Amino acid sequence: MNYAQEKIKPYHQEGEKRVQVEQMFDTIAPDYDKLNHTMSMGVDRSWRRKAIKWLKPFAPKKMMDVATGTGDFAILAAQMLQPDQLIGTDISEGMMNVGRTKVKEAGLAGKISFAREDCTSLSFNDCEFDAITVAFGIRNFADLDKGLSEMCRVLIPGGHMVILELTTPERFPMKQLFSIYSRFVIPAMGKILSKDNRAYHYLPQSIAAFPQGEVMRKAIINAGFSKVDIQPLTFGICTLYTATK
Repeated sequence: MNYAQEKIKPYHQEGEKRVQVEQMFDTIAPDYDKLNHTMSMGVDRSWRRKAIKWLKPFAPKKMMDVATGTGDFAILAAQMLQPDQLIGTDISEGMMNVGRTKVKEAGLAGKISFAREDCTSLSFNDCEFDAITVAFGIRNFADLDKGLSEMCRVLIPGGHMVILELTTPERFPMKQLFSIYSRFVIPAMGKILSKDNRAYHYLPQSIAAFPQGEVMRKAIINAGFSKVDIQPLTFGICTLYTATK
């Protein structure tokens, strides 16, 4: 299925979305953490903890964090879940280089590694991971269905997937407040704090276009998952999707 978010590109130029997304994240990598926490007013940390706590009863030993960026989610997952191995994958070496420094400083270099991977064509074997996570990166996939199918392929039977993604609130007044915040405040903050303010025009556009709720549930099920659960967080600004292969 074709989704509207797959057509939205950071620089509105001809060419592949994947290439433009990689360029965007390489550019903003040094400022990404500061911007991310500032724009979410720090509440993104509680969303991450909630997602990781869902995995705790399953005690995954080998994990992959897709679209890992600077590794915030990977580091927290390693600390909270204590897996034997966690691989963070991303297309942006710039982001992962920041992550490598953070992992070393956290004393987790022996547990967390990074690999440049295209989420729509992973190099890993079938049934290789116990759990897969994606935090705030799935809306950047150039092909959502392929990305979901690849994550399902590399999970063991009975393995678990957790997705955190920013979403558009559906109820008054949060819907209206979020619209104002995403259209005006996010781009303005991006212009002040980032080298690439176009990235923060892309952000609200990608959120608005990304499939959510029941549409997203159907996409996850079609990729081969079952027991798909949807949990809106903070009045629907973020959504937690959980699924089992």
